[in-house]
Amino acid sequence: MNRTLVRHSSPGGRALVAGAALMAALVPMTTAVAAASSNSDLEVVRLDPDAAPPGGTTEVHGYISNVGPEQTASPFTVEVTLPEGVTAQEPFFPEDCTESENGRRVRCTFPAGLAVLRSATAHIPIRIDPTVPIGDVEGGSVTVTSHDDHNSANNRQPFTIKVVETT
Repeated sequence: MNRTLVRHSSPGGRALVAGAALMAALVPMTTAVAAASSNSDLEVVRLDPDAAPPGGTTEVHGYISNVGPEQTASPFTVEVTLPEGVTAQEPFFPEDCTESENGRRVRCTFPAGLAVLRSATAHIPIRIDPTVPIGDVEGGSVTVTSHDDHNSANNRQPFTIKVVETT
């Protein structure tokens, strides 16, 4: 293969090079830069839902606190797992939460930027199956995950739903 280097010489050649350099400086870079992770500690705070009768509704609050020492630099995910006989009922907060496993699991993603000593809460309305007996229903949990969280010991809490007679 014969390669030939061709040089074009013209009085505007220098202006062309200078113009290309100016354009390179003015056009923003399009490569994505990954955000640096933070040193934050997200904690699930246990909150049991209000009592409800068989066939009734109540709400699970996936309450997450950032105990620091830094603001979160990455998004975090809250996952609510419901016990047998309990299903999630839309609408959820935040609105982009998604349910799976026949309404027994709901995942919600929150954006980066949760400040130290601040909280975020996923609101998940639930329905108790009419066949669930009166008493305590256990087996539900709230879990948080994040690339920023360096302490997984406080990332999961169970909750108990009290099923009561209708009044």
